[in-house]
Amino acid sequence: MQHEGRHALITGGGTGIGLAIARSLAAEGAEVTITGRRAEVLEAARDTRIHPLQMDVADESSVVDGIAAAVDARGPIQICVANAGIAEPSAIHKTDLAFWRRTMGINLDGAFLTIRESLGSMRQTDWGRVIAVSSIAGLRGLKGAPVYTASKHGMVGLIRGLAADYLGKQITFNALCPSYVDTEIVPQNVARIMERTGLSEAEARKTMEGVNPHGRLVLPEEVAEAAMWLCGPASGSINGQAIQVAGGEI
Repeated sequence: MQHEGRHALITGGGTGIGLAIARSLAAEGAEVTITGRRAEVLEAARDTRIHPLQMDVADESSVVDGIAAAVDARGPIQICVANAGIAEPSAIHKTDLAFWRRTMGINLDGAFLTIRESLGSMRQTDWGRVIAVSSIAGLRGLKGAPVYTASKHGMVGLIRGLAADYLGKQITFNALCPSYVDTEIVPQNVARIMERTGLSEAEARKTMEGVNPHGRLVLPEEVAEAAMWLCGPASGSINGQAIQVAGGEI
């Protein structure tokens, strides 16, 4: 129960990677606030130590008010996981400014607002961990998704800048960069592949699996294990890193 007494906040915590991290932290004693836009999804994830909070990371007032309420309810945030995001492909010549701003608003602005507001209480404590869930697209170009790639690169840059600002403090900043993960986004992408290529559902899914070097989708629990390592007792020297959970991507 190494995190007993600590308050963790995870955006996009009702499903997928966020929920896997929430359950892992709760199992280690943390009180975990999970946020998202869909109240029913958050409620379905509620548990003894997992507390839903409806919040839209693209809305500054929603983040400011939501995180303030979480701190009032469960104390200073000592583990912040900026996980909320969207992944939608778009060729640049077909991309309008609204699509660009929506992607940046959720993926990059959302991470910025979440971390900024969480640091308000974290800075008053003697220990903290900030983790941004970026993507392998935060380290290289993802074909067919230049806007998504730009947003995820931005998250990695934000983390590296913060790590430089807080050197020598008891707060670390790191990014996790998974390749394709088996989450609720997969069926959406499979449907797009089927529509674009005429492949069957099984063939389209196999196409996604084949993008990962080890030939399968990454499990949310595998990303959660990496997050738990970054929150562990011997993680203080891991700072400003973009850690791949990508099946051998080089």
